[in-house]
Formats: sequence, C-alpha cells, structure tokens
Amino acid sequence: MIGQHSKNIQSKKTSIFLSAMNSSYDIKDFNLEVIEASFQVPVVVDFWAEWCGPCKVLGPLLEELAQNANGAWKLAKLNTEEFPDLAKEFGIRGIPAVKMFVEGKSVDEFVGALPKYQVEYWLQKALPSRYRKDILAAEYLAAEGKPDEAMPVLEIVLQNEPENIEARVMLARLALFNDPKRAGDLLEKTEEPLYGEQIESIRAMSRLLVLKTDPSALPDSPGRPYYINGIEALAKQDFDAALRAFIDVLKEDRYYDDDGPRKACIAIFKYLGEEHELSQKYRREFSSALYV
Repeated sequence: MIGQHSKNIQSKKTSIFLSAMNSSYDIKDFNLEVIEASFQVPVVVDFWAEWCGPCKVLGPLLEELAQNANGAWKLAKLNTEEFPDLAKEFGIRGIPAVKMFVEGKSVDEFVGALPKYQVEYWLQKALPSRYRKDILAAEYLAAEGKPDEAMPVLEIVLQNEPENIEARVMLARLALFNDPKRAGDLLEKTEEPLYGEQIESIRAMSRLLVLKTDPSALPDSPGRPYYINGIEALAKQDFDAALRAFIDVLKEDRYYDDDGPRKACIAIFKYLGEEHELSQKYRREFSSALYV
C-alpha cells in the first residue's frame, strides 16, 4: 500500500521535466518513478534549479555516482522552479537538496553541494542493506523467543556484509548471555552514534559476564561479595536483583572496580530501555546513590 501521501502525489503525474538538462534521470512521473519505484530500489532525488550554481556542481557528481552504483540505487532529478508545489510538499527550503526515498518514504537527506567523499559517506549510511529482509527476519525470530534461529541468519549477513552495524549489534545482543566474550569481540572496534548506547551497554555487560568466570580478578573490598552477587544475578538475567546489588555497592564503595557499579547500572538501564518498569523502579534510587 503506497498510502495517502503518494495518493496526493498521484495527481501530479504529467510532465515533470528538466528544461535545461535532457538526461535519463529526469522525472516524468513522480509517483511512478520515485514513490512506487522506491519499493523496488532506493531512489535519490536531486532537487535543483537552473539558476543554482552549486546545483550544477552537485548534479554531475550524483549522476557519476549513480552510474557506478550497479543498480544499488536510482537517481531522479526535479527542477524546483518548474514544480514548486512538489518542492514545497517535501519541505525544500534551500537547494541543492537531496532526499532518499525507500518504500515510499523519504528516509534521509542533505542540503548543499557536498564534496564527493561526503556524498559517498552519506550514501553508505543512508542506503538500506541489501540484506534488510534477512535482518527483519532475524529480528522477528528474536522477538518470538527463537534466538538460536535468528543468530545464524545474522551470521550470514555479516559474512556478506561485515560493515552492517545493525546486524552486528543485534547478533552481539543475542550472544551476550550465552557467549559474552563473543558479544564483546563483535563490538570491540565498532563505533556508530546511532547504536552508541546499545554498543556501550553490551560492552559493559559483556565485561562483567566474563568476570563471572574469574572473580579473582576483582579487587578486594567490603563491597566485593555484593558486586559478585550482582554479576551472578546479571548472568541469570535477573535484572531486578542485579540492579539492587549494584546500587548497594554504589552506596558503600562508589568507585569500586573503576566505577563499576555505576557503569553496570547504566548498562542495564540502556539494555532494558528507559521506559522498562525496572528502569523506572531503580532510576531515582540509582541517582540518589551517586551523591550519598
């Protein structure tokens, strides 16, 4: 279903041409060539005008990248002077403006004549993985409580697309409690702001779970037994008991294990999500314990 937005565009099907350029990227039917086409392949739309100098710099660059994309995405160009209503509908306030459409929706954009390396970086980040359906299938299996079926799917995705951060983070999360070292190794050199909190959460918990096998590595302290109790509760995924234990250590020995109890609590909050009932239950007590 294309949705109400594309129905509004349906009436604009006639003669969307570029007057100054006569390339295969000219849009003739926005609904067909952008909205509907984006269900098959991502469509990058270059909003431009003849009077715009930077547009004449960016346009050929986009065409070059599209020609070298081997069908991974499609380029379309729209003259905002000839079709101001479409430009207004998509919130175009400055040009050149570039938007990417996927499955009928605008999913990412940038404004201005960026240099080639920045446009390539934007494309790398904005383009959906060709294994998107596999990732969604793995996500569904995990939600159904079938991690053993989800993990091999993600392994295959990473074999073919090692840079896929979404698959890497999901696999690390699924591996965390059965193979914490593997979970940590998967994210050892992974940096991505979009998944930053998840990555830090999994790394922190992975370290604690590995310590469970060698608690002698922990420093001596009156809080040490309670800290170990917290780690053991975490290994059982008893997050209630784990938070209780780590907050108790936090109150008695604030900087034990290099600020470990604070880091452990934050990792659990991020893993569960701030709206989870346990996050809500312990957040205030945790904050108070920091200033005891």
